[in-house]
Order: sequence, then structure tokens, then C-alpha cells
Amino acid sequence: MTNAKTARIAELNDMLRTTFLTGKVLLTEGIRDLPDTLQSSVIEAVQTFQAFTPDNDPHGEHDFGALTVEGHKVFWKIDYYAPDMLHGSDDPADPKQTRRVLTIMLAEEY
Repeated sequence: MTNAKTARIAELNDMLRTTFLTGKVLLTEGIRDLPDTLQSSVIEAVQTFQAFTPDNDPHGEHDFGALTVEGHKVFWKIDYYAPDMLHGSDDPADPKQTRRVLTIMLAEEY
């Protein structure tokens, strides 16, 4: 994959993660079971996450993160689907060909 394509994927992923406006956002049962104030803290932590390194983002796509919020280990990940939502996207850099899904979960649910 080209560097320009990777940068575009990261940009699109960051847009979804920071705004929740350009795809679907799913909260797992474990996250939904947390108190509302803690859920809000988790969401804010995901939206403001910037700790990308070669170790946790080896492909440079900004498609996964791990963090701890008030003692809870939280993972978030972004998956790429074709517009029919039945298959993987052929080109995650093209928003016309891709539907993004951000899932936020407790690490123990992974």
C-alpha cells in the first residue's frame, strides 16, 4: 500500500474516531454496562486518543487503540466493510467503497 493511501486511511479513521459522524459506532455490552459517567469518560478517551506508535499502529492506519480509563482496560478498533456491509472493503482509502465500523470494548471482551 502506498504512503498516500495509508495516510488517507488514517485520516478517514481519525475522522470517524474523533467525531463519530462518518460511520457506525458500536459499544459492546461490557461498555454499555458501565455507569453513564464512566461510559462518557471512555468515549472521550477514545475520541482524543493520539498515542499511536509503530508498536501499536504498525500499518499506520490508526485503526486500533488500547487505553485505561479509571482502571478499565479498553480497546477500540475500526473495521472496513463494502457498502453492502456483508464483505470487506476493496479499498479502505475510498469512502465511496467503504463503510467504517468503530467498536469500543473492554479488553476482557476481545
